[in-house]
Amino acid sequence: MPVEDPLTRLQDATALWSIRQCTAAEVIEAACDCLVAGVDSPSLRILAGVSPSAGSQELIQWLEPALDELGLTYFPQGSQVGEDAAVRVMASRLLAGALTPRELARWAHSVIGHDGTPLAEELVLLDDDYDTLEFGEETETDIDARVLAEARRVTAAEDHRRRSQPQQSSQTTRSAAPLSGGHS
Repeated sequence: MPVEDPLTRLQDATALWSIRQCTAAEVIEAACDCLVAGVDSPSLRILAGVSPSAGSQELIQWLEPALDELGLTYFPQGSQVGEDAAVRVMASRLLAGALTPRELARWAHSVIGHDGTPLAEELVLLDDDYDTLEFGEETETDIDARVLAEARRVTAAEDHRRRSQPQQSSQTTRSAAPLSGGHS
């Protein structure tokens, strides 16, 4: 997977966690990566120290305020906004070369399904098209192209939103006192 901004990695991990496609350990690791990169906030420090075996309530207790302090979005578990965000994360991974078109369509079908968020509906249907290739006139290359086009569509609004917002820099990231060597 391509190297990305630690804040983006944390946001993506929390989106996937909200639909149970990422573990608490992965969210905590992303929080630690933010600290290592110089992104700092009081709740982020605590989040980075949460035990991966802790229950989801303890993670949520610190995840919500940490994301708020960093200007990121909290997605409630099982929510449509979380599903939408997760679909965008996975579509971005396809566009970055970390997934194949077939893998994205299969993921959308198995994780989101026909009854999930409307944002994934076309990807789910395209997975069905892969399954019926032998009966139609389309080739796998044709369907791959349609999946790529859908991934671009799904991510286009989010890309526009990110470009129109000012980037958070180290000057705008809330910083607390330097980390101490002791444990809380």
